[in-house]
Amino acid sequence: MTHTTEWRTRVVVSEEGDLTKAEASVDTTTATFTGYGTARRNPRDPQVHEIGDELAAGRALADLSRKLISEASQEVEENEELEPRDSEPSRLWL
Repeated sequence: MTHTTEWRTRVVVSEEGDLTKAEASVDTTTATFTGYGTARRNPRDPQVHEIGDELAAGRALADLSRKLISEASQEVEENEELEPRDSEPSRLWL
């Protein structure tokens, strides 16, 4: 059986002084997950906005990724409780 779905991801980046903040969110159609990231420019470094944006956005997406994996792990455990297996230990999807 083939299953296809599309999730929309949104990343918003804002900068205030030497601090750049990013918020990444994804709507899975059943839930919305949000990750956060920041980057701080050393005042001695040149002011290159793209670097702070990329670091903060990358960190927000990494945070979002951890949250999605955690949610999937929790759902695997919940489903295993409903259908106990024989003697073989369960494994998280790879």
